[in-house]
Amino acid sequence: MLPKFEQFEEKIGITFSDKKLLKEAFTHRSYINENKGNVFHHNERLEFLGDAVLELVVTKFLFEKYPKANEGDLTAYRAALVNAVTLAEVSKNIGVEEFLLLSKGEAKDKGRARDSILANTFESIVGAIYLDQGYDASTKFISDYVFPLTDKIVEEKTWLDKKSHFQEQAQERVGITPNYKTMEEVGPDHDKCFKVGVYLGPELVAGGEGRSKQEAEQDAAKRALEKKGWE
Repeated sequence: MLPKFEQFEEKIGITFSDKKLLKEAFTHRSYINENKGNVFHHNERLEFLGDAVLELVVTKFLFEKYPKANEGDLTAYRAALVNAVTLAEVSKNIGVEEFLLLSKGEAKDKGRARDSILANTFESIVGAIYLDQGYDASTKFISDYVFPLTDKIVEEKTWLDKKSHFQEQAQERVGITPNYKTMEEVGPDHDKCFKVGVYLGPELVAGGEGRSKQEAEQDAAKRALEKKGWE
């Protein structure tokens, strides 16, 4: 039985003209593979579009909010706002998980893979809103649910480059430059999860995961800083 997507419309205060777009935004590729008789599509094209809209809207917001910030800091702020961890958190806050259309196998997985799906779905929703309602509506949606996290991210310095910080600390404290190794790649090409280990010499300090090697390395560095108490 399909979820009642009008409940999500009520939750976000947007009524879609094209209901198929909203359903598509919640449809993971695995659901289509398991239900081949359905005439609607998975959400990867909407995710592609939504990612671009999200980046533009967030970039403009940060540019105006921090007029004295340099390009590097603005880029770091943006990366922290639109990464998989943040977008998964936003998706959970607005109840996206209740409406996901997944295969039975994917529905059982509640770990990092689910967070990746939630982040991708948020981007798909942005893409669907943009197509159905236009730029202003998608901007309002992003401003309602993403922008409020900005102050916390900046104040808590979660935007800092963890790899650079860990390298500085490691070289200063133990005289070793960290080394990163990809331990595992899980999932299809369109939805990979990378697992990376960070080493100090032969010592595996911590592991990290992410949708790209760079994201996984940042996660590993963050965990390594916590483990060593070098934050």
